[in-house]
Amino acid sequence: MSVPFLDLKAINDSQSAELDAAFRRVLASGWYILGKEVEAFEQQFAAYCGCAHAIGVANGLDAIMLVLRAWGIGPGDEVIVPSNTFIATWLAVSQCGATPIPVEPVEAHYNIDPARIEAAITPRTKAIVAVHLYGQPADMQAIMAIAARHGLKVLEDAAQAHGATCHGRRAGQLGHAAAFSFYPGKNLGALGDGGGITTDDAELAQLLRTYRNYGSQKKYHNLVQGFNSRLDELQAAFLAVKLGALDEGNARRRAIAARYSEQLAGIDGLTLPAVPSWAEPVWHLYVVRHARRDVLAERLAEHGIGTIVHYPIAPHQQQAYAELGHGAGAFPIAEAIHREVLSLPIGPHMSLDQADEVAAAVRAIVPTL
Repeated sequence: MSVPFLDLKAINDSQSAELDAAFRRVLASGWYILGKEVEAFEQQFAAYCGCAHAIGVANGLDAIMLVLRAWGIGPGDEVIVPSNTFIATWLAVSQCGATPIPVEPVEAHYNIDPARIEAAITPRTKAIVAVHLYGQPADMQAIMAIAARHGLKVLEDAAQAHGATCHGRRAGQLGHAAAFSFYPGKNLGALGDGGGITTDDAELAQLLRTYRNYGSQKKYHNLVQGFNSRLDELQAAFLAVKLGALDEGNARRRAIAARYSEQLAGIDGLTLPAVPSWAEPVWHLYVVRHARRDVLAERLAEHGIGTIVHYPIAPHQQQAYAELGHGAGAFPIAEAIHREVLSLPIGPHMSLDQADEVAAAVRAIVPTL
């Protein structure tokens, strides 16, 4: 049985009639940028996350960057980020002219370790970006308490966590603002690029709507030096369709993850994901660890099973950040994670039989590595 890592065609085919109707509605409207479709989706997504405001932007990277800029973060400032994350988290900080300050994760949970954050705070620290990596929320209660003590802003990087909960509250309402990606492979994915921001801060929401549209609230009247970062009408219409199926898709991901965790338990050398009691992940990724990760991936590919490494190189080891001077061994937990992680197939396209097939292959291969 061939099991692709993620079958976007199958996912989209399941809603093809609704997506086609959305396309035709937008086409017939004659209005394609910042219209009724974006406004409607923003209202729906804000309600889903339990927030007062949602702002559609061009992509997840812009979502992070725009919030930081709206908070006035710029050159000379520092922003605390996870050492273990996709590089977009760091890039958004750099695009503001600020400096990303990495903090290691709780190794069992992969997310930033609140116990290490305070040691990284300096007089130049202005914000913390907490990433909900792989679809599992960071410990936001602890992070918000630290931020309150030091007068810092907290931004959730919720690009992989649409619908995840922390202490019963959904991602998107856990910090002062949250940034989402709607990249096609996300749990809530468009048919192209897209991003969004949620917040309860009305003043911030208004400023973000201004920033995303050339710094303008009224055409040709520019209040600030803004950006062209707008979620378009077509992607908003598609996302509104897909939002209706998000909880069902997340439930399927949870079922697949539970199947993996049950069938892969106790295999020597294989580390499975751990979930804190207060978290309910949405399993954007099901990530295992093994010292011979690359060989495991090759052997699974021989069985027709797709895997991906999220991510092979830690941000501080990327050439793009050589200027920060973080050499090998600077962040050993992140470096070890990036050497060993492997994402197994997971998604609403999968059946439990396919999960069983993947688990059987892993059980057969790992003892031979």
